[in-house]
Amino acid sequence: MLAHLVSRWRGRKAANEATAGATAATAGMPGAAKRIDAERILRRLEWTVIRRLDGLLQGDYRTLFRGFGIDLADLREYQAHDDVRYIDWNVTARLQVPHVREFQEDREVAAWFLLDLSGSVDFGSGDVAKRTLSAEFVTVLARLLTRYGNRVGAVLYSNGTDAVIPAKSGRRHVLHLLDSMLSPAPAPTTARPGKQTDLSELFKKAQQVVKRRSVIFVVSDFISAPGWERGLALLARQHEVVAVRLYDPLEQALPELGMILMQDAETGEQLFVDTDDGGFRRRFAKLAAEREEKLRAALAEAGVDCLELATDEGVAEALLRFTRLRKRRSQLAAGGGMIKGR
Repeated sequence: MLAHLVSRWRGRKAANEATAGATAATAGMPGAAKRIDAERILRRLEWTVIRRLDGLLQGDYRTLFRGFGIDLADLREYQAHDDVRYIDWNVTARLQVPHVREFQEDREVAAWFLLDLSGSVDFGSGDVAKRTLSAEFVTVLARLLTRYGNRVGAVLYSNGTDAVIPAKSGRRHVLHLLDSMLSPAPAPTTARPGKQTDLSELFKKAQQVVKRRSVIFVVSDFISAPGWERGLALLARQHEVVAVRLYDPLEQALPELGMILMQDAETGEQLFVDTDDGGFRRRFAKLAAEREEKLRAALAEAGVDCLELATDEGVAEALLRFTRLRKRRSQLAAGGGMIKGR
């Protein structure tokens, strides 16, 4: 039972308070009213986050998408300043003169967001819920991409149902994507009430939908039934995949709150726990740490990078940190390649 607490239990009162501000303006409202709300959110993010990122990244946002969309354009003789990693050894051996490959970068990036909108992402111990954080991240990144003529699409997972938003470009499309994320989840049809999240269903759907090599962002808290790792690894073989892991600090350690009622956000099961019990808190923290270790190991084995988004941290800071990490890794790889080439 304690393992379920670590992976799935959520406090009803905290979750309701954290998500009330994000959903009150959209739930039960007509489409036009939701568009106004989405427009307001997008405008706020454009002024407070996207403008700041434009100045700080200075084009480095493409570092997030390095590794695909490259076509061989030409071959030419090697020059002193060329990167030795691009030497074509077959041509060099045949002509007895070093030749390098020139590439033409496909400037149109196709990006897909695989969005986990299940009940567990409604949780947030502070002012921001994981669902709100997810919406802000997707909006910021989608707007950065579409401003440069790239296309973005999404696969939404909620209540065991899938919704697909085809990849398109433009600000209006970003608004449509944001609308879809803010809308209340559809009532379960094929899914039975109380069904747990199963991310393998989301990954299977993505394999059917995303045909062309793309960059894929899996935005989820990865609280799921086991067995999703294989589906993620299969996606990573065909696409460049980034896991965007949503989490709340309260999921790592419980404060002393006395007796509280905790409710599973997806199955509705309830349990009273005594958070004043030091032994219980230590067991909770230990199991949470074990789950963290297993999750990181699964992502590493699948060959995907992980961007962690905490509800107490801004989207801009997390994106800048992740971009610097990718850029540094790319520079190290380039250096290693040059040494090896020599």
